[in-house]
Amino acid sequence: MDVLNIGIIGTGRISDLHAIEYLQNPKTRITAVADIELELAKMRGAKWGVVADHIFQDYRDLLALKDVDLVEILLPHHLHRQATLDAAAAGKHISLQKPMALSIAQADEMIAAAEKAGVFFKVFENFIFYPPVLKAKELIVNGEIGDPLTIRIKSNAGVSPTMWDVPRAAQVWRFDPDTCGGGPLVFDDGHHKFSLAWFFMGMAEEVHAWIGTTYVNSGVNVGNLDTPAIVSWKFPGNRFGSLEVVYAPELVMDTNHYAQDDRIEITGTKGVIWVTRGHGKMLDIPPVILYRDRRTFTFSDMPVGWEYSFINSTRQMIDAFFKGEQPSLTAWEGREILRFALAAQDSARVGQSIHL
Repeated sequence: MDVLNIGIIGTGRISDLHAIEYLQNPKTRITAVADIELELAKMRGAKWGVVADHIFQDYRDLLALKDVDLVEILLPHHLHRQATLDAAAAGKHISLQKPMALSIAQADEMIAAAEKAGVFFKVFENFIFYPPVLKAKELIVNGEIGDPLTIRIKSNAGVSPTMWDVPRAAQVWRFDPDTCGGGPLVFDDGHHKFSLAWFFMGMAEEVHAWIGTTYVNSGVNVGNLDTPAIVSWKFPGNRFGSLEVVYAPELVMDTNHYAQDDRIEITGTKGVIWVTRGHGKMLDIPPVILYRDRRTFTFSDMPVGWEYSFINSTRQMIDAFFKGEQPSLTAWEGREILRFALAAQDSARVGQSIHL
């Protein structure tokens, strides 16, 4: 196989970022699209050069095509299980939007189906491929801060006049636990933060969470946000971490995407690293800062647009596919991140720590 033919299932707002690398990589081409909103599928398909008879409303029609090798599944969370099972049954390789499922039982069923079919299965995660995060990881691997001891992640959500135009209908399902699996910030977007914790510190052995509720009515987002929230983690080897998530309704963000920004602080035995941005740009300082031996070092020689995290994640998957290697996240890694995230939901509900 010289070229991997891609079918995109779900052509909502986020699909634009997923498509970038497929469109520019000589080893891939987008050959088909499907969306329950047919006009949306037609619009995206025309933009990406998909022929008219490969644009569908029912994704099962896309799965029947012989000239689709891999499907990018970008559907609401409650639809992941069935779409994955159908794709595996059709013999299609799979890249699945995070979080992979609503429960560990669903995840296990999906993994088993993919393994039985012998197809490649990636759970899409982009934050661990964000260039400043990759730079921080490189510094840690090179021993710049010694052995990591703690990680702190801060996620600010607010408002922005420059944010993405996301239709309200595309957001409603995120406010319903039956379709999202949890809340929009700690469970849905939180998958990225749990992935970052895993990326830098490994899998936690204990989780404790306080998750509050804030009602919002911004015209686009209407419902309860799972914020403010604090999630604490205990990692093997006497190491710890925390995630703070807060929505501030009058906090105006500088962003081209979601009205949100994130920061990471990792303390090691001999230094500290900060990643100072994520979706947006709250701080007008270098994206990566290192403190060690009474000196501060800054790193700015990297792209900082959020879209590059999608480009890098997709590129790694394409390269892995053609080399016969594993993607990141593998289905099993995606299952572990899901277990991590579900434990936070359980902890907040029962009011005590959850051992993993």
